[in-house]
Amino acid sequence: SVEGHFVEDFEGEWKERWLLSSARKDAEFQFSGKWNVEDPTILPAGKGYGHRGLVLKTPAAHHAISAKFDETLENIDKTLVIQYETKMQEGLECGGAYLKLLSERDGEDVYSKEFSDKTPYTIMFGPDRCGSTNKIHFIFRHLNPKTKEYEEKHLVSPPVARTDTLSNLYTLIVRPDNTYEILVNRDSVSSGDLLKDFTPPVNPPAEIHDPEDTKPEDWVDEARIADPEAKKPEDWDETAPARIPDPEARMPEDWLLDAAEVVKDPEAQKPEDWDDEEDGEWEAPMVSNPECEKVSGCGPWSAPMIINPDYKGPWTAPSIDNPAYKGEWEARMIPNPDFYEDKHPSNFDRMNAIGFELWTMQSDILFDDLYIGHSEEEAKKIADTNWKPKHEAEKQLEAAARPPIPEDDDIHKDQALGPVFLNDPLGFLRHHLSAFADGVLQDPLQAILEAPLVAAGLLGTLTLFLVALLAISGGSGDDSDAARAKEAAKS
Repeated sequence: SVEGHFVEDFEGEWKERWLLSSARKDAEFQFSGKWNVEDPTILPAGKGYGHRGLVLKTPAAHHAISAKFDETLENIDKTLVIQYETKMQEGLECGGAYLKLLSERDGEDVYSKEFSDKTPYTIMFGPDRCGSTNKIHFIFRHLNPKTKEYEEKHLVSPPVARTDTLSNLYTLIVRPDNTYEILVNRDSVSSGDLLKDFTPPVNPPAEIHDPEDTKPEDWVDEARIADPEAKKPEDWDETAPARIPDPEARMPEDWLLDAAEVVKDPEAQKPEDWDDEEDGEWEAPMVSNPECEKVSGCGPWSAPMIINPDYKGPWTAPSIDNPAYKGEWEARMIPNPDFYEDKHPSNFDRMNAIGFELWTMQSDILFDDLYIGHSEEEAKKIADTNWKPKHEAEKQLEAAARPPIPEDDDIHKDQALGPVFLNDPLGFLRHHLSAFADGVLQDPLQAILEAPLVAAGLLGTLTLFLVALLAISGGSGDDSDAARAKEAAKS
C-alpha cells in the first residue's frame, strides 16, 4: 500500500469522494462535460487488472470535478510531491489535462458544486496543448504581503507535454530549499528555483527608478552628431539624376519607327446585333501589330536607362562622436516602497482539495493513480508498481498493431509508434509529424536521430517547394532572343 496525503486509484466507490460541478454561467450550466470511471478503450493494457481511471467524456465541452482532502495539506518546510497519470485516448489537439490544488480563502468551501475557474487555487500542474502551444503548466499563487492580493507565478520555460495515446506519468516535486523538478515518465525534464525561474518574480526589486525624477533640460543624449566642420566638396553635383539614357545604346537596324505597336484586328467583324444608334459606331478591337513580332520593335525608340556614374545625391555631413554626450538618461534609483522578501515561497498556503477544471476538444482523457504528499519514495513506488508495467504493456500492444517489417527493409522502418499507414494514412502522417514536432521542441538533435525519415521528408518537401518557387519566378519571361532584344530596346 502507498501512504500519502491524498491517494486515488479509482478502484473504489469514486462518486462518494468526487463531486461534479454544477456551477452556472449566464443562467446555463457552465460545466456540461460528463465524467465516468472506466477501463481504458485505447491500448487497454490494464483493462480488468485494476487500472480503471477517471475519464473526461465529452468533446468540445467544459468539465469540472473535485475531491476534498481528509485533512488540510500543510507544506511548511516539507517536500511537496504531486503525481498522476494521463492517457489521451483520442490524442490531444486542443485542450488541457492539468489539475489544481485548491485552497480555502475567507472561509469559502472550495469543495462544492460551485467549483469553477473562479475557485481559489494554490498550485496548477499538468499538460496543456492547443495549436503550436504545447507545455506542462506549473503555476503557483503567492500572497503579496503589501497588497494582500494573490499573484500567479508562471514557470518561465515550461517543458513539452506528451500527447500520445500511452499512459504518461507527470510528477512535480517542490523541495524546502525552493527548488523544483518536473518529471515525465520518471525522466527529469525541468528543474530550477522558485525564486529565479518564475514570472513575475516572487520578490519585487529592492530598488526602483524614481517616478518623480525628470531628465534635466540640458541633458544631451545624442551619441553622434553631424560634423559641424565638414564642408560640401565644390565638385559635388546634387542635381545629377540617378539614372540616365545609355549613351552607348543604338537603335536596332530592324526597328520600325513608323509602325504602330498595336493595330485594329483585321479579322474582327461587327456583331450582327450591334446597333450603331444605341451602341455607337463599332470599332474593331486593337491587337499587337504582327509586323512588330518579326523585328526588335516598333514605334518611337529610346535608349534604355542606366545608373548615372556621376550621381552623388544630396550631400550630408559625416557623423562624429558628440563631445557633449552624457549617455542615456535614467531616473535615479530609490528604495522600492512595495518591496518585500519571501525567502521560502515553497511554504505554500494550506490546500484543502484537488480539482480538474478543463476545456478540451478531444474526449476520453483518462486520469489515474493520483498521489499528493511529501514522499518522493512513495511516488516512485506507485510509478514502479503501477505505471511502469502498464506503460511497457501499452507499448507492446501498439507495436503489435503494426504490420511486421522485414529485417532488411530499411525504407519502411520507423522508430515512432502510431497508426498503421494502410488503415489510416492521414492519421499515420499526423501522428508522426506531431510526435516529431514535440521531439524537436524538447531536443532537436535527438528528434532527428530517432525519426530520420520524418526529418528527411520534411527537408525534401521544403527543397521541392523552393525549387518550384524559383522555377515559377524564373520561368515567366519570354525566352526568344527577339523578345529580349525588344524589351531592352524599349527600356
